[in-house]
Parts: sequence; C-alpha cells; structure tokens
Amino acid sequence: MTSIETSGSESSGSAPRAFATTSWSMVNRAATDSPDTQTALSVLCKSYWYPLYAFLRRKGHSRNDADDLTQAFFAELLEKRKLAAADESRGKFRTFLLTALDNFIKNRWRADQAAKRGGKENVLSIDFAGADQRYLNEPFHELTAEKIFERSWALTILNQTLTCVREQYEQTNKTHLFEALKIYLGEGAAVPYREVAESLGMKEGAVKVAVHRLRERYGEQLRLQIAHTIDDSRDVDQELHALFDALR
Repeated sequence: MTSIETSGSESSGSAPRAFATTSWSMVNRAATDSPDTQTALSVLCKSYWYPLYAFLRRKGHSRNDADDLTQAFFAELLEKRKLAAADESRGKFRTFLLTALDNFIKNRWRADQAAKRGGKENVLSIDFAGADQRYLNEPFHELTAEKIFERSWALTILNQTLTCVREQYEQTNKTHLFEALKIYLGEGAAVPYREVAESLGMKEGAVKVAVHRLRERYGEQLRLQIAHTIDDSRDVDQELHALFDALR
C-alpha cells in the first residue's frame, strides 16, 4: 500500500506544487509505474481529502467514522487498478471523486470498521483533529453535503493559490511585502494604503502599484490552479464561475 504524506506545511518549491498538470493526467500517472507516481498521488490527496471529509461529516458521519472512511476510501482509490478504471470522459475530476466516494460508502463500508481502527494501516497522514475543528468553524448549517464539498473544493483552490503566490514572494525575499499586502486580495479591505505605506516605509503610490501587481499575480495563479484541475483550457472561465458560486 502506498504511503502518502499530506499533512503539515510544505517548504518552498516542494514537488506537489511544482507538479503542474491536470487532475486527470495525475490520475493516469498515478495508475502507472511512472517516476511521477508518488508525486501524483500526493497532489491528488492533498487537494481533495478535506472536501471529501467535509462531505462525509455533513452526511451525518461522526468525526471518527469520517476519519476512517476518508482513510479507507483513499486506500482503495489509490490502488492502481482502481485509478486505471477512472474515465475522464465522465467530466470533472471532483465529480468523479464524489461519485466514487458515494459508491464506496454504499458498497464497501461495513459497520464493524470502527472496531478495527486501531489495527489498520493508514494510507494518508492527515491532521483529522484539525480538519474537524475547521469543519466546525464553517457556516455549513444550511448547506447540503454536495454544496459543502463544492465549497471546500473552492477554498482548497484559493488556499493553494495563496500559498503559491506567497512562495513567489519568498523567492525574491519579499515575504514581508506579501504579508502586508495580502489583506487587499479580499473584498472590502478597510486598511488605508497610507497606513500600510507608513508601516513598510514606502510611498502610498508605490503601495498602490504593489497591490495591483499582487492582484494580477494572484489572478494569474488562480487561473493556473483551476487549469490544473481540468483537461480543456477553454473551461477555465466556467470553473472560475463555479468556484465563486460555491463560496456564495
């Protein structure tokens, strides 16, 4: 069984983020004995385990059962013969995953799995305690499990985008600039440019230019992150609309 680490922070320039390809391409690589298999599996798990976990929690599964189901699902999914059966003609990769999870719950899960928790081999190293705290802090009270999955997917994409942009600033020793300006990436930032300029020892006009560049870089990276989840670049705008719709 393949062991994959997905918890904790990653260093700048880590392999999973550098592995620029589509989710379906990663499935194809993960299903073969390619040199990129381990990286492909890591990227898939890192990007999708929490949306699936949140889906299970909203479906009514306890934290422990959601832990076990997520682990067991990936254990089965990451078997090469399972990934080889994936068909990209079915559409979006996240839709494939959700359907696969539904089928797994219906066909493979048994009530006595919880009793075996202590002896099972984990396929992923996931901070489930942190995941449940994250889940409990989400405004999910009126959302269906499917909408929670979509919302969690959207937040994962946004978080990965932010991390990638931060790493770009780190590479040029401008982390302090990124940390000061990232508040302007969201809507309704209330901090005047003048205050940030004073804290950075910059002119207000220079801060405005830096914010404009940061927003441009973030937008470009967001489109790149979206492009990595589809195989047709013409669908990027449609996926961006879906992402922001999921956050409403």
